[in-house]
Amino acid sequence: MCLAWLIGNVTIQPSTCLTCFSLRQGNGRQAGQAACPQEFPQCGAAAGQERKVMKVIKNIFHISGLLVCLCVVQGFSAAEAETSREWLWDALRSKHHFALLRHALAPGTGDPPEFTLGRRETQRNLSPEGRRQAKRIGDLFRVHGINEARVFSSEWYRCQDTAELLDLGPVNSLSALNSFFQNYEQKDAGTESLKIWLSQQEIDKPLVLVTHQVNITALAGVYPSSGEIVVVQKDAQGELKVLGSIKTR
Repeated sequence: MCLAWLIGNVTIQPSTCLTCFSLRQGNGRQAGQAACPQEFPQCGAAAGQERKVMKVIKNIFHISGLLVCLCVVQGFSAAEAETSREWLWDALRSKHHFALLRHALAPGTGDPPEFTLGRRETQRNLSPEGRRQAKRIGDLFRVHGINEARVFSSEWYRCQDTAELLDLGPVNSLSALNSFFQNYEQKDAGTESLKIWLSQQEIDKPLVLVTHQVNITALAGVYPSSGEIVVVQKDAQGELKVLGSIKTR
């Protein structure tokens, strides 16, 4: 039973008002002999004030109980989310599972018109916050028992930098992870190329693929935020199944 309901439904009512009690004592009567507030003329106003005070006290108890309930619910929700994430980390440590990681924070959308592969100054790059985020993601892997992994990255610098800052092992460029955001007609061919590459992988140790939102959405049907880790299983028939995702900000 919720504490807020319990407290909010408790009736707080004095047996007699304090004014009546003191007047009765002065008149040599016992408390509770007469009905309040009719016994003494002075009593009516005092009783009204007491009822107001008791109503305020009841409201305070009700709000306090509601806050306690809210904290308990949030605590259970956080615990459930943590349990869910632990299961996903267990999957990433096992065979036949891999991580699709969207590059860390890089302000903007797409790339400048003068984009040129291999020229950093023409590309959208990680912000200072994005670089810190990439390092934290690497720390998350290590905290969950993944100290080394096979790491592959898009040739875009924001992905390469994210992959390097993970510090999980050498970074290998993989063109099948390159963005097709500005050449959307390449979506099907690019996604099929990545599927073929994955079908050739044993995945017997942790595998991390650092790529772009459009690539992850096309392959897995998930729209990840910057730095989000999408956990995927490859079954015995080579079919891919998304198990869930881990947000990192």
